Amino acid sequence: MDLEPFKQTAIGAARKSAKILRSRFGNISRIREKEYAEIVTEADTQSEEAIVSTIQADFPDHAVLGEECGLIPGASEYKWIVDPLDGTVNFAHQIPIFSISIALAVRGITVLGIILDPINDELYSAVSGQGAQLNGQPIQVSATRTIAKSLLVTGFPYNVREIFEPVMIRYGSCLKASQGMRRLGSAALDLCYIACGRFEGFWEQNLKPWDSAAGALMVIEAGGRVTTFSDQPYTVDHTEILATNGRIHKEMLGLLEL
Repeated sequence: MDLEPFKQTAIGAARKSAKILRSRFGNISRIREKEYAEIVTEADTQSEEAIVSTIQADFPDHAVLGEECGLIPGASEYKWIVDPLDGTVNFAHQIPIFSISIALAVRGITVLGIILDPINDELYSAVSGQGAQLNGQPIQVSATRTIAKSLLVTGFPYNVREIFEPVMIRYGSCLKASQGMRRLGSAALDLCYIACGRFEGFWEQNLKPWDSAAGALMVIEAGGRVTTFSDQPYTVDHTEILATNGRIHKEMLGLLEL
């Protein structure tokens, strides 16, 4: 399958979204609360509208699953999975760590991932079986072989108060074992940073498909490994994800075991 036309559409959609997010950064007039501590801004909805309209203009029979719009059914076997602003809390607080994530799945299998960091102009792309790139250059996971020498990253789910104890147990175990820990606030970027070797391991619970679809493919295509906490093959329907450079994966699984 030639995925280049889909890739170019996704990149074009991400670029349009980036213009909106940059213009809205530090210029938000409305913030609406969703469930738990989750929020949405007009930047989220405007970004998603731009992405969805771009996709539908080129592929009107494709389904689209967006964080804000939900599922827009399609007549074909193709489904786009869109997060128009991954890191909304950062964005709302004028912290320049957020991203746009666009994935394409065919019959439930993710075949294309595009993630754009609008502030640093870093465009990550992955095509199934063809590797991963950052701004057009190939990337790969790090060669670090032990957690003791690894920099790890995680995120806390919006319902963390309901599952506080297991989240903190896992966090403490990884903090004590690793070289260091970070919490950036954008799962899509966390996964990109695994793919390009900046981090060695990432885990999180209760992500949604739009948070992880493109990023999980990015890690795999860069030579890493992605599973659940119990070492099952990861799909976007799972409620937990562990992504590593592959070399520390077994050690990470032991730390996440309760």
